[in-house]
Amino acid sequence: MDRVALRGLKARGHHGVFPKERAEGQTFIVDLSLGLDTRPAAADDDLAKTVHYGIVAQEVVAVVEGEPVDLIETLAERIAQTCLKHAGVQEVEVCVHKPDAPITVPFDDVTVTITRSRV
Repeated sequence: MDRVALRGLKARGHHGVFPKERAEGQTFIVDLSLGLDTRPAAADDDLAKTVHYGIVAQEVVAVVEGEPVDLIETLAERIAQTCLKHAGVQEVEVCVHKPDAPITVPFDDVTVTITRSRV
């Protein structure tokens, strides 16, 4: 399976279990790897036969900026389902980064990574 990847999509969301996270929001970063067959698009040089990653990026940002959820696991699932709505996408790996998570010790990042497919 071929891959189309988007890395470092940034959006501000109000996700988290703590009131401060919901009130103030924070930046979330999303990495995607979309699994699809790109041969038809390449053969005909036709955007309509592949996934339009610009549209996917806009949709993912809308999910992050949208309805708040408690868990980034839930956010990752919503993003995955949004990506799978595109006809050619057979599989998606979603990694949601929460670099400003409310942790009391030094850390670089918190991530949740999921893989979902049509099967």
